[in-house]
Amino acid sequence: MFQQACPMWVPLVENNEYEGPGADYFVKKYLDALLAQSGEIDTILLGCTHYPLLVGKIRQYLPAGVEVISQGEIVAEKLDDYLRRHPEMEKRCRKGGQTTYLTTESAAGFDAMAAIFMGEPVHSRHIRLGVY
Repeated sequence: MFQQACPMWVPLVENNEYEGPGADYFVKKYLDALLAQSGEIDTILLGCTHYPLLVGKIRQYLPAGVEVISQGEIVAEKLDDYLRRHPEMEKRCRKGGQTTYLTTESAAGFDAMAAIFMGEPVHSRHIRLGVY
């Protein structure tokens, strides 16, 4: 197993620059460093919730045949498998619900960042957690 830190990828996403030319530079830089570790790398596991937004650029700089997997895909597949094996869960789930976003951070900052991931406007509410 090989690892490569990619410290500039999160700032690219958080500053909404993940499709810009700076992203090309840093995606290529870190992928080149990773691939230089071994010529036998055939799968890359993205280990951060921000990285799926870079998948298009990541695939541009990978050799043919190298697979890219994000942890979100793995979690979704496992949840799907669990729900198929436990049909009784269907009765416990409500349909047609709504989503509420709560944040301990700035609601405006959260909304801007969440909109990047969700692909649509997000409206959150700031909450304070009690000190225990």
